[in-house]
Amino acid sequence: MPHRTLQLSAACALAFASLACAAAQPWRADLPQATMTGAGEYRLFGVRIYDASLWSERQPVTMDSPFALQLTYAREISARQLADTSVDEMRRMGAASSDATLEAWRAELQRVLVDVRAGDRLSGVYLPGQGARFYANDRPTGQIADPILARAFFAIWLDPGTRAPGLRARLLGQAR
Repeated sequence: MPHRTLQLSAACALAFASLACAAAQPWRADLPQATMTGAGEYRLFGVRIYDASLWSERQPVTMDSPFALQLTYAREISARQLADTSVDEMRRMGAASSDATLEAWRAELQRVLVDVRAGDRLSGVYLPGQGARFYANDRPTGQIADPILARAFFAIWLDPGTRAPGLRARLLGQAR
């Protein structure tokens, strides 16, 4: 019986640690009732880049309600590369009408994004009409007060024109 008690104690400790971890995420203050709507993995040429999860208080998730997108990276990527790739995607999707706007957006993203290593977690909270807040490993890194930039940034994952339609479907809970 002592072995079973030890297993039960370990299981309880793990469950409480998971709850504490979820509660400790500072983005949860913006979305205290959020639940995960979906999750998936992003691969490029077969190489895992990150795991993603989408959190919201409302279902279905739309660009008209707040949500959090969390990416857990599988490799090292610089903040500059993250910002450059984001701007390239926003350009591809036609999110901005001028190169000057895209360059201003690049500067804003470089201000709030950080270098990541394998295991690092970046979270962004989308606040419609207001902008977005960003976190790295549960530490605030900044916010963007431009609602158009915020919408364009999160559209990289959630717009029907995304490069990763399978991931989009999984994040939105439309596929398993």
